[in-house]
Amino acid sequence: MKVTIQIPCLNEETTLPLVLASIPESIPGVDVLDVLVIDDGSTDRTAEVARAHGATVIRHARTMGLARSFRDGVDHALRHGADIVVNTDGDNQYPQERIGDLVAPILAGEAEIVVGDRQTHKIAHFSAFKKTMQRFGSWVVNRAAGTDLPDAASGFRAYSRFALYRLNIVTQFSYTMETIIQAGNKRLAITSVPIDTNPKTRESRLFSNMFEHMAKSGQAILRSYIMFRPWGIFASLATLFGVLGVFPYVRFGILRALGDEGNHIQSLMLGGALISGALIAVALGVLSDLLKTNRILAEDQLERLKEQQYGPVRPAVSAVDAAADDAAADDAAVAGDDPGQGPAVTPPAEPTRPAEARQPDVARR
Repeated sequence: MKVTIQIPCLNEETTLPLVLASIPESIPGVDVLDVLVIDDGSTDRTAEVARAHGATVIRHARTMGLARSFRDGVDHALRHGADIVVNTDGDNQYPQERIGDLVAPILAGEAEIVVGDRQTHKIAHFSAFKKTMQRFGSWVVNRAAGTDLPDAASGFRAYSRFALYRLNIVTQFSYTMETIIQAGNKRLAITSVPIDTNPKTRESRLFSNMFEHMAKSGQAILRSYIMFRPWGIFASLATLFGVLGVFPYVRFGILRALGDEGNHIQSLMLGGALISGALIAVALGVLSDLLKTNRILAEDQLERLKEQQYGPVRPAVSAVDAAADDAAADDAAVAGDDPGQGPAVTPPAEPTRPAEARQPDVARR
C-alpha cells in the first residue's frame, strides 16, 4: 500500500518546513509514504526548501491555480503507483500528524474519500459572518451532492485510487467543492474526521476577500450541479416562467369578461414572452440531459483509459482481511500447495493421433 502526500504551494518557504517536519514517517497499514510538493510558480525558495527536506517537486513556470496543481499532483502520484493520495496545504493550516486518521477509513474499506472537518465553529480567527457562510456553503454543497459533510470546503483530504479514477476536475478555481459534488453524484463513499487546525500563518492567496470567495465558489457549485442534475435547474425555470406567463392571460381574460374593452395587448405580449421562456427552458433541459448522457459515456471511457495508463485499482486490505489471508496461506502450506500460485494444474495430455497423421507434410509429399 502506497500513500502519496501532495502539497500545493505558492511562496511557502517560511511555513513549508513546518509542514514537512510534522508529516509522520510511517502509517500503520502503509508500506510506502511519499511526499510531493507542487510548486505553483513560486518566486521564493519553496522548491529548494522542499528538495532539502527530501520531497519530490513538480514546478510550474507560472502560477496555474490550485485546481491545476491538484490535478498535476494526482497525475504524478497515480503514475508512480499511489493507492491513496492525501492533499494538505503548505501554509501549515492542517495537523499533518492526523494523516494516519485521514487514511484509516480508506484502508479499512469504509470510504473512498475522507475529508478533515476543521470544526469551523471553533476556529478563533473566523468571524461570525465567515462561520455562517461556511455552514451555508457546506449545506448548499451537501444538497447538490446528496452528502452530509460538516466542512465541504476543507482541503485536508484523502482520496483512494478508485475515487481519483472517477473524478474529473474541470474548474480553474478550486477543486474542493467540485470533487464533493462529483463524488456524491457518482455514489462514492465519503466520510469525515474531526480535526483541530493550527494557528493562522497568513491570509489566503486564493481570493482577496470573502465575497470573491463566495462568488467563485457559487459559480463552481452551480456549474457542477448543472453537469449532474440539469433537469433540476431547467425544470424549475420552466415552471417559474410558465406559471408567471399564465397570469397575464388570466388578467386579460378577466378584463374582457368584465366588459373592459381597453387595449390590453401588453398582457398578451408579456404572457407570450414568459411562456416562450418556459419553452426555451424545456428545450435547454432536454439538450442538457442529452449532453449529460454523452458526458457519462465519455467519463466511462476516460476511466478505462486511466486504468490502462496508471494500472488497475488495488483494493485496500484491512487488518482482518490480512489475518484471514495469512491463515489461508498457512492452511495451504500445510496441504502442500503454493499459496502464491494456487493449486497445481496439470495440463491435459495431447491426444494421440494415428501414425500416418503424425507424419510431417513434407514426408507425405
